[in-house]
Amino acid sequence: MDDKRPVNLDIGTIKLPITSYVSILHRVSGVVLFFATAVFLWLLDSSLASEEGFAGVKSSLSKPLPQIIIWASLAGLAYHLVAGIRHLVMDFGIGETLEGGKAGAKLVLIVSVILILVAGVWIWL
Repeated sequence: MDDKRPVNLDIGTIKLPITSYVSILHRVSGVVLFFATAVFLWLLDSSLASEEGFAGVKSSLSKPLPQIIIWASLAGLAYHLVAGIRHLVMDFGIGETLEGGKAGAKLVLIVSVILILVAGVWIWL
């Protein structure tokens, strides 16, 4: 058996298309949202438990680490939403070609970066 297929096991040299990165990031953002939901439900429960709990949550949200966690959660939500809309548009048959897929992936990245920056400005200003 003469197998002449190339074998590339070095993950650092494999070049993926932009659509692959957008797909992988869409899955990662879904995982981030899953864990963020638990954090936000815990914060909601704490804030509704008592006046002291509300004051504690309010004071903790003014610190840098919780603000970064909220920003990361909003970033995951923004990216997942935009990528999900892309998938819905593709379900209608728009952007299913190779060129359309690449253009849609670039659009997802551009719109997501803008929304993530807006979320950062909203949190820190």
